[in-house]
Amino acid sequence: MSSSRPASARSNSARQHEESTERTPLLASSDTAINADGDITTRTRNSSAASSLLRSIQGHPTKKSKTGRWPTFVALIALCLSATLIMVFAFIVPQTVQEYAMEAMVVEPTSLSIDSFTSTGVIAKVKGTFTMDASKVRKKSVRDIGRLGTWIASYVESKPSRLEVMLPDYDNVLIGTAEIPAIKVDIRNGHTTPLEFLTEVEPGSHDGLHRVARDWLDKKMGDLRLQGKASVSLKSGLLSLGTRPVSHELLLKSGDVPAMPAYNITKLNFREVVIPEGPGGIAAEVSISVMNDYPLEFELPPLGFAVLVNGCQPSDPLVMLADTITHSLQIEPKTELHANVTGFIRRLPDDVIQRCPESGVSPLDVLLGDYIHGNEAKIYVRGSESPSLDTPAWMTDLISGLTVPLQVPGKTFGDLIKNFTMANVHVSLPDFDAKPDTPAAQPKISADVQALIALPSEMKFNIDVNRVRAKADIFYKHKKLGYLDLHQWQAAQSQPTKKLGDGNTDLQVESHIEKAPITITDDDVFTEVIQALMFSGKTLNMHIKADVDVDLKTALGEFVVRQIPAEGEIPVQPISHPPSHPGQNSSLPSLHPKVTDLLITATTPTSLTLTANLALTNPTNYSASVPYINIHLFANDTLLGNATARNLTLVPGLNSNIAVTALWSPYDSNENGEEGAAVGREFLSQYISGWNTSLVLKAHEGSIPASPGLGRALSAFEFTLPTPRLGGDDSPSPPPPKPGAPDEEQPPTFISDATMHLFSSTAEFTLHSPLRHTNLLVTHLNATAFWHRSPEADAEEVGRILYDPVPAMVVPPGESRSPRLPVEWDLGGVGYEAVKRALGGTLKLEARATVGVGIGRWRERVWFVGRGLGVGVRL
Repeated sequence: MSSSRPASARSNSARQHEESTERTPLLASSDTAINADGDITTRTRNSSAASSLLRSIQGHPTKKSKTGRWPTFVALIALCLSATLIMVFAFIVPQTVQEYAMEAMVVEPTSLSIDSFTSTGVIAKVKGTFTMDASKVRKKSVRDIGRLGTWIASYVESKPSRLEVMLPDYDNVLIGTAEIPAIKVDIRNGHTTPLEFLTEVEPGSHDGLHRVARDWLDKKMGDLRLQGKASVSLKSGLLSLGTRPVSHELLLKSGDVPAMPAYNITKLNFREVVIPEGPGGIAAEVSISVMNDYPLEFELPPLGFAVLVNGCQPSDPLVMLADTITHSLQIEPKTELHANVTGFIRRLPDDVIQRCPESGVSPLDVLLGDYIHGNEAKIYVRGSESPSLDTPAWMTDLISGLTVPLQVPGKTFGDLIKNFTMANVHVSLPDFDAKPDTPAAQPKISADVQALIALPSEMKFNIDVNRVRAKADIFYKHKKLGYLDLHQWQAAQSQPTKKLGDGNTDLQVESHIEKAPITITDDDVFTEVIQALMFSGKTLNMHIKADVDVDLKTALGEFVVRQIPAEGEIPVQPISHPPSHPGQNSSLPSLHPKVTDLLITATTPTSLTLTANLALTNPTNYSASVPYINIHLFANDTLLGNATARNLTLVPGLNSNIAVTALWSPYDSNENGEEGAAVGREFLSQYISGWNTSLVLKAHEGSIPASPGLGRALSAFEFTLPTPRLGGDDSPSPPPPKPGAPDEEQPPTFISDATMHLFSSTAEFTLHSPLRHTNLLVTHLNATAFWHRSPEADAEEVGRILYDPVPAMVVPPGESRSPRLPVEWDLGGVGYEAVKRALGGTLKLEARATVGVGIGRWRERVWFVGRGLGVGVRL
């Protein structure tokens, strides 16, 4: 038993009023009886004195609000004192005085501090006040008799005693004992006795305390009954009242049981440390603050704890993740406590990092997933061996049986990706025979990826990235375009880079992705992207939002962290050049397409099948593989045929010898074949006349059979392809010259010059075939030559040729000379006179003709207009 000192007996002046007040009762009414053995037993029911006592123990005797609670043994000490005084009145006064004592007594503890820790418990210092308040007694007769009796007795003193506290609802388990020193109090109305004494408190059964604590942590605790027992020796003045056993029961409603105090984690940093018994580890530095709502003061010795996490199933045992230590902490009454705790993670157990069979994620995935997405992460803390020899063994044993769940507030890290670039980008379109809506039908991308990752300032340890995988959503102007599927692991490497200024570290991660599928989910957004690439001439910024799995190597070993949120911008180069002036759209000319060769491979009466070599310039740094693509060919909004490219590979810069197969079939391609044939005839006529002709290329739903949606999106755009010049020049044909233009400005035409023979009335022509490998047949010619006195003057007819050769006249590839054809002169006309005057020289004439042409089985009649033809005149 520890040393103690009697309480002093100062008295304050009695209260002058006796106004009765109503208090909200916290306990049941009191029934007190002396049993056959002379023991005094009290059972608290609804006594306002006991209610006042309980409120005073709670630290707020005059308020109804439920704030902080005192530790259990503080309440029990006060209860013991109450029971002792009840026994005194039971011996020296009648039952009425006893009733008075129960209602008038007010005990108000003001502070509790731990003086020291012992090998079996603690030495606690208790301070408070004891007062008898007659105004609280409801019955006037009891109040008057009680005041008289207590005035006569004046003081009551107890000898040292031992208090045992048990829980009847837990098989009367002993939860603690306290050695109560001798106490002397003034029991006269209105007199206050200051109380201050030391008491040695020892915890009871650890198993019993663990049972109660687990029910409390699991929120299974209902009303709690506490029973205190003691043998108390009393005296009043010189009169000894003997030693009697005292028993008192206290009922705590479930709402009166203290809850887990609120805490705030203000810092959570991780750093690499060297551990003597191992290769290394990670230290977690935590700063936590918690409010001490009680008038409780003591110095907590260093303690050790284990940090645990859930396993795969709720029934699985908890898995230890780290161990922590706390330094000595000074607890001040009613003051916020600030504590720094350091935890050490030596290695990650296999049970933490291995995937669970049912969910497919590991316990570490769940823990980090909650934390990095801003949700609360649940961990558990269990007491373990203390790092200090000064920590009593009983305290370590007591906390080692308790596992307390804690919620660690999550934190989002904003945009982790500071910079994102892709080099050596290669896009692969699906194969011709891939089935739509299957993985094989998705476009795929390969690239060298570089990402600069902004490591959180809380992470102060080395990280090596070995592999990455992700599913990334792609956005354009805040609208989702689709997603990039990187579910296959991609090899990666990383290099830390120091940031200037704040000293934090970024991580440069490089990886090569190979044929990652891209799924387009919104054709309208895709159309908008293609339009911007083709016509804006500006770099596009595509926003990426992904959950990334990363295979990491740290001081804890190699493991996978899954579903790390990441966002960033990917710049995409445009296909076209910027417009040269405001209002102008960029277009296909930036590709500089040229048809370098044509070959007729098959014919029908209404169609031609051609093969051509195409050259174009890819202005981007991206390459592409196109197993199959089909494009419609239009002129004057009429479908004239289609072109197909197979096994096409495009690289940055000039791409030559691109094999293209085209089908010219105006009649067969249109519902109204005659209208289609007329547009095709007009196009060919303008072309052989040297006019500026071009074909409009347009995709359609079947352009990429495996991906109809991609074809539909591309069909919103049309691209103009200038036709090559006649005569083998690959340059696009220029616009038709104005009449009277110099010779050097005249473009090549089907008929470039002629020689007229006056004596034989014949003419021969220099012809330019658009074909390089196939003979062109002329099956009909109805031509008229005209002379212009001046560029503004009306045309004067010179002569006419009407020729239907059998067999057809053959025009070989390139430039050739026709046979002499018969001419019917307009002998009386002005034009013929001009021809005669030009005998031996040349004359500029205009030719207008209807020409029947044929290739193989195909036949067509076209018109021809040649201006400024240089015609030699001979006899």
